[in-house]
Amino acid sequence: MKYIKKILGAAAILAMPTVLLAQSGTYTLNGKVGTLSAPAKAYLMYSNAAGRQTDSITMTNGAFTFSGTVDEPKSAYLIISKSGSGTRSNDVHYIDIYLEAGKISVTSPDSIDDAKVTGGPMNTDNGKLKLAMTSVNAEMAQLNKDYYGATDEQRKSKDFSDAIQKRSEAIGKEQKDVYLAFIKANPNSQMSLFALKNYGGSIPDVNEVEPVFNSLSAQVKASKMGMDYAASLEKMKKTAVGALAPDFTMADTAGKPVALHDFKGKYVLVDFWASWCGPCRAENPNVVAAYAKYHDKGFNVLGVSLDQPGAQAKWLKAIHDDHLTWTQVSDLKFWKNEAAQLYSVQAIPQNFLVGPDGKIVGKDLRGDDLENKLKELFDK
Repeated sequence: MKYIKKILGAAAILAMPTVLLAQSGTYTLNGKVGTLSAPAKAYLMYSNAAGRQTDSITMTNGAFTFSGTVDEPKSAYLIISKSGSGTRSNDVHYIDIYLEAGKISVTSPDSIDDAKVTGGPMNTDNGKLKLAMTSVNAEMAQLNKDYYGATDEQRKSKDFSDAIQKRSEAIGKEQKDVYLAFIKANPNSQMSLFALKNYGGSIPDVNEVEPVFNSLSAQVKASKMGMDYAASLEKMKKTAVGALAPDFTMADTAGKPVALHDFKGKYVLVDFWASWCGPCRAENPNVVAAYAKYHDKGFNVLGVSLDQPGAQAKWLKAIHDDHLTWTQVSDLKFWKNEAAQLYSVQAIPQNFLVGPDGKIVGKDLRGDDLENKLKELFDK
């Protein structure tokens, strides 16, 4: 009951009135954080059509100003460095804000961590969402403290790692509940689109997120961001369970072209990974075990690497070190890998299990989930 009350309390906060949509135009961000002066700098980090951008300005008695134009609200990070040594220096502190037309104010008597952000409906709604997420964020902070405060020996323990994973999953569920409560209470707010992206996570399930998107107001869905999200939903449907897996051809480690349709009539796991991806490398032993157990029964794997240009040697070494004996392909184009774009892959590890008829029968199968799915298919 305690958990239910907490979520209901969050929903009550989130249900406060909100302005419909922020307009495009010029923004001015005025900040005042303590009394910091040179060499202290403020940095504004955001993305636009040209990619990731970072603006900077030297602070004077804690004050700074940024200005620019936006065609729609944009998420951004406001970063403060006392040393002015850049966004990656050890002394940086930051908050997330939204760049939207009009005047935005960021003030704090001491640290950016405690800054008050005012100006514009997006920043107002972001404040509401942060308030509703307070207890969940505290739980996540405690989880991180417990994990990094443990000894190396403790972290090697399966019981310890299982307990951490269980707590992390529970917190993740609470986060999703708060995001969903916000969206339901604020269908007219464009902030709900940002909340929806967080609700769906890095690998969204179209069957879960599409009904939530459809619950938003017509004006929010008709915004540029809304139309972009609608387009992404259509892409998701192309790789949903039951859909015909998009075909592709890519060179293997010897430069020989390999096509997905070469595996027709068999079960094949299209496994997106990379040598530089820690979670992928940690998952590889599970795929190796599944391949060893079910390959003779008709299970195959087609590894698709998102390694970077010029990194073929690292890719080949990872294949050898991780004992990946199945077919591997890559165009060494990093996130622009053609198969990854075809499958709308924005996070790895990610996989798609394709059946003998070429249709997707499972996706994002890791650890025990992969083993259980293969057992269902082959051990009838």
